[in-house]
Amino acid sequence: MHSKSIIPLALTTLGLQALARPHCNTQANGKAIYMISNEQKNAVLALPIGKNGLFTPGTGRLTETGGAGMNGLDANNQPAVPDPLFSQSSVTIAGNNLFAVNPGSNSVSMFSISRQDPTKLTLVGKPVAVPAEFPVTVAASLQNKLVCVGSSGAIAGVSCAKFSSQGIEEMDDLRPFDIGQTTPPVGPTGTVSHVFFSDDELTVFTTVKGDPAKNKTGFMAAFPVEPSDCEAGVSVNQDGVRSTPDGTAVLFGSSTIPGSNDLFVTDASFGGAVLSNGGNSDDAAKKAFAVKGKGVVDGQSATCWVAISPATKTAFVTDVGVNRLVEMSLEDASIKKVIDLSANGDPGLIDLRAAGHLVYALSPGNGTTPAAVTVVDAVTKKQVQHFQLQGISFGKNAQGMALLA
Repeated sequence: MHSKSIIPLALTTLGLQALARPHCNTQANGKAIYMISNEQKNAVLALPIGKNGLFTPGTGRLTETGGAGMNGLDANNQPAVPDPLFSQSSVTIAGNNLFAVNPGSNSVSMFSISRQDPTKLTLVGKPVAVPAEFPVTVAASLQNKLVCVGSSGAIAGVSCAKFSSQGIEEMDDLRPFDIGQTTPPVGPTGTVSHVFFSDDELTVFTTVKGDPAKNKTGFMAAFPVEPSDCEAGVSVNQDGVRSTPDGTAVLFGSSTIPGSNDLFVTDASFGGAVLSNGGNSDDAAKKAFAVKGKGVVDGQSATCWVAISPATKTAFVTDVGVNRLVEMSLEDASIKKVIDLSANGDPGLIDLRAAGHLVYALSPGNGTTPAAVTVVDAVTKKQVQHFQLQGISFGKNAQGMALLA
């Protein structure tokens, strides 16, 4: 395992959008973003965020995970590019630790993040084996010291483990999903999408895509976090519950909605939806989700990833086949604004995160265009930076995004 600074990183700005201007009454900018290369030697790319919310060439760093990447297959049984994992959150953060999946070696890696330099990652222990195949999404709870991984291969499901400053402990028994996949899986339909914790960290949610062409129904799974004896701490329920909200088919990315028990989810078959569980947060794993509002995104290829802006209190969703951000309501998923980004030349966007008044979205490129991160002002709805990633082993296979606040 080694890390190296990245020189050069190309920076492109558009006209007067060279500087991101602060807005009143918004949260502070993040410190860094993190993505995985998903190459044969998998690595995490760390990009520090400046005080103005933007990136500076030559300041990024690649750190190997100690595991391997792998691509899922498209309908023609060819390596899927871009969006090789068909998932959201292949990398996540809990406290000062970062977790990344290794799809090609069926493992998950844990890093500590330097408090002095957020691009300096140190592998904690060794990558830990996941009792499944093709892990694609990871969630972590600082409160419970738990990490959960979702896998999409021939052996699919969710497995969890405790973690500490010494690393990740052995993963527990798999909570299996009978999705009839192969390793690598053929997608994007019929695969595991996103594992994430509720805001109170008492429930582990997982979205699983259906496959309408094969009459397979997608679902939302919810596993409660339960206390055990004092020595063992907490654990994640092995059974949980599953529900298929009416009108959904290909559930993909998700986000909890602050101040409520609702979730915002994307659905690649139509756009996005607000889901309500109709109960208190501690009932989240016991009640079936209902669709509170549904928004159809016209002209979509597949709406798959979502982040909620603290500045606008709206959701921003992306599409790997259409280069734009679509802003949607957290009340009913109605469309508020379509931000066309086609002028920057990217083919589309995948994972994204929001901090302060800015939204950061990854375009892995397609093998002919370089990978890039587009920074958009959520308030003005304007692009403020288009940061291209060139000269490094980071491109069409890239996936995921985590943000250090």
